[in-house]
Amino acid sequence: MSRFLVITPNADFERRVRQATDGMHGEVQSIAADYLPPSPDDVLRVLSGELLEVLVLGPGLALDDAFRLASLFDLQYPEISVVLAADDHAQTALPAMRAGIRDLLPPDSGVDTIRILLERASLAAAGRRRGLGATVEGERPGGRIIAVMSPKGGVGKTTISTNLAVGLGKLAGMGVVVADLDLQFGDVASGLLLEPQKTIADAVTGAAVQDSMVLKSYLSVHPAGIYALCAPHNPTQIEHISADQVGHLLEQLANEFQYVVVDTAPGLGEHVLATLERATDVVWVCGMDIPSIKGLRTGLDVLDEIGLLPRHRHVVLNFADRRSGLSLADVEATIGCPVDVTLPRSRALPFSTNKGIPLLQDGSKDAAAKGLRKLVDRFKPDWEARPHKQLHRRAVVQ
Repeated sequence: MSRFLVITPNADFERRVRQATDGMHGEVQSIAADYLPPSPDDVLRVLSGELLEVLVLGPGLALDDAFRLASLFDLQYPEISVVLAADDHAQTALPAMRAGIRDLLPPDSGVDTIRILLERASLAAAGRRRGLGATVEGERPGGRIIAVMSPKGGVGKTTISTNLAVGLGKLAGMGVVVADLDLQFGDVASGLLLEPQKTIADAVTGAAVQDSMVLKSYLSVHPAGIYALCAPHNPTQIEHISADQVGHLLEQLANEFQYVVVDTAPGLGEHVLATLERATDVVWVCGMDIPSIKGLRTGLDVLDEIGLLPRHRHVVLNFADRRSGLSLADVEATIGCPVDVTLPRSRALPFSTNKGIPLLQDGSKDAAAKGLRKLVDRFKPDWEARPHKQLHRRAVVQ
């Protein structure tokens, strides 16, 4: 769990830091003072043994003292990132760099800017701990990789992926990334109203392959507090992206994020299989029509035969409509397993997709939003311990 400490006499700045870390799974402690302790150990005593990832030196402190303390942290505790609230100009930037300060933060920065910078500093701290071989008690293992997939297209897979990511973002702010692995025709960027500068094509080559901080710089930040790694701008770039590269990319993301939501391409191509090899969860999406339902059954059978079915499976029935001529029992009997989440046919869902604002982002009370929240709930840390979970894994009598 990330831990943050802010030292500043400026109450307004301290308040903004607390707002920025809300939902980041990290406690914030503060020292309201216009002076700095003489040594890093004096600072760490305030935490009573808790893990410190990011030290924020706020406005109102003497710069020379801030540089001195940062230098000591860089020497004695290089796994802790130090952030300084100061304007980025030549007289500050150069001595800050020499002192090992991770980032400069303008003192008047808004909450969103502070959140992004602190998340970046926290990731850098985690990377340094791994590089130093440190074992920190309580540090989480790799994040969950959630493959959202369907044998057929046109079942709302991308809409569910983006809503799932936004919903998880409320549980783990800045701890969620959605990756668009529909490499030829991916729509995550449009579904989230993003215009990415970098895409997956950039992320699987060059420095990003070895340096997770470079990879992080290729991600697009979404206002809902999540990251996105979008599909290539040119569909022909898929020819230069191998299954091994996709697998390595997902492992990198899982090392940095609590949740990696993967919007896969329809079918069972090599990139989808590479995703399933590493996925902890799979969300199966099907529509309420015979071709979609039969396609799902075939896909389940094939993956079961080759041993590529993740242990955690979640079946979502989209476009549910009693007037379709099929019942929920018909669907479950055909696919051979229970439906976990049902999303009724809704006007609000496609409308939100066309606007580029996921339903779970705008707080809609539409019936489909209720189903999407139910899907998000299945990924909460305490889900496995819930006694009613067995109801969702009941056998279907055929």
